[in-house]
Amino acid sequence: MADTLATILPFIDRSDARGGLSIIEEGAGLPFRVRRAYWVYGTSPGVSRGFHAHRQLQQICFCVAGSVRMELFDGRREESVQLKPGMGGLMLPPMLWHEMHDFSADCVLTVLADAEYDESDYIRDRDQFIRHVHSS
Repeated sequence: MADTLATILPFIDRSDARGGLSIIEEGAGLPFRVRRAYWVYGTSPGVSRGFHAHRQLQQICFCVAGSVRMELFDGRREESVQLKPGMGGLMLPPMLWHEMHDFSADCVLTVLADAEYDESDYIRDRDQFIRHVHSS
């Protein structure tokens, strides 16, 4: 069993005195081909998002602005990770419950996914997720 639920994938960093520059390239550290990208922004104060796991989907989450707290749960252990620009991307493998809390006012959370949207891939009930994990 891994020591941590969160795997941070480093991005290519070409920052210099002018400012930050992070790069993501296919074949340069990405563990999958990107089939979908989306971003979460303008989240109202106090609003939390996520509250689901995916049966098969893999994702990489990173902030291009601001910050957000990711709560992760594998059915047995919980972990919290604060995402902010320049730290790389948080790898979300299949069957990892995730919630997003404490969005900063300027947060832009970007997500890269290895498949198109498929509602049947979602587990949206935490108790059902726990039962599924413990029956596997």
